[in-house]
Amino acid sequence: MPTLVPRRARRLVHAGILALSTATLAACGVEELPENPLAGQLDMPRTVAWSAYPTGTGGYSQAVAIGNILQRQYGVNLRVVPGRNDVSRLATLNAGRVHMSAGGSEAVYAQEGILNFASRIWGPQPIRAVLSNYSTSCSFSLATAADADIREVEDIRGKRVTWVQGAPSLNNALTALLSYASLTWDDVEMVEVGGYNASIDAVINNRADVAGGACNSPPFLRLETSPRGLYWVEFSPDDAEAVTRVRNRLPWYVPHVATEGPAIDEDEGINVFTSAYPLLVAMDDADANMVYGMTKVIALHYDEYKNSAPGANGWRIHGQQLENAFIPYHEGAIRYFREIGIWTPEAEANQQANLNRQRVLMEAWQAYNESAPEDRAAFEAGWLEFREQRLAELGLVTLAETQ
Repeated sequence: MPTLVPRRARRLVHAGILALSTATLAACGVEELPENPLAGQLDMPRTVAWSAYPTGTGGYSQAVAIGNILQRQYGVNLRVVPGRNDVSRLATLNAGRVHMSAGGSEAVYAQEGILNFASRIWGPQPIRAVLSNYSTSCSFSLATAADADIREVEDIRGKRVTWVQGAPSLNNALTALLSYASLTWDDVEMVEVGGYNASIDAVINNRADVAGGACNSPPFLRLETSPRGLYWVEFSPDDAEAVTRVRNRLPWYVPHVATEGPAIDEDEGINVFTSAYPLLVAMDDADANMVYGMTKVIALHYDEYKNSAPGANGWRIHGQQLENAFIPYHEGAIRYFREIGIWTPEAEANQQANLNRQRVLMEAWQAYNESAPEDRAAFEAGWLEFREQRLAELGLVTLAETQ
């Protein structure tokens, strides 16, 4: 785990990196490109960095497509840094080595200070949402090998299911989806793998039968064309109790019909759950002008990149579900939302509730650390209990089931 840099220091890091880059170009005799007027109008830096899921995933491909627009239209270079797991993607953001992170539910877990973020060097983080992708595909569902004879969630009982090391957002989502049929990890055979792509490889190579991931994620194309084939189990929204079991664990997941992805009939679709993927986030102290500019570019150029990568159509500005967000939005993004008239009173009320939740969590973290035990395991267990009690006292959802 890299040493985390205080927020004030991150600004100095940013400035130092920019100065070093300029000096390096000069030393090499490279002429600096002229300033693009549009980039200047948006007050965007010449290089913006995102962390994202590994190469070959939908999130990475979408970032590259957006980066092409930034480079072509504004002379802004988008550097995409692939992260193997949840912690690596957010560690680079927290340390100021990237401006934003295009990930998944790990942003929620970092806000909450749970799972891998319950450790002493993490704790609740002041994460801010920028934009959400709700595509015609899905953010996470259960892909099975067609020859494993799994047709309903209950059929997964006794089957081999992948567990991705260092990726609590993926594993917790899979745990929640298993709960649809009241299944737990005790009801299946856990197969540990080293990364997202490795989980699909495990199914292809007959080491596992089930893997979780985005419905349109390119690695699932390899499973579809493999000898084992691909089959998606469905989650009927008509089973109210089953839906409630899933959403008690993941309140930011909602029933959804996915029409995009391998082995999915686009006319009929499949019943799944979904959440924002990618969810583009920044830290609370990210430059507001930079966030505003990025939000505006992604919104304005939607028609130019929406078909450039799997799932890119989910970035449409009018599909943001601002009133249902579980993480507060960054002030730079809100500035643009207000400008185009989509920031409603309901969105503002939700924003204030989310800001209050973050304040409660960070105050609880500070209070807990005043007398926290030194032992790592005792520290984390004590924090999770302290956090749950504080949230419960205030009538706020505890997400205890995710711990």
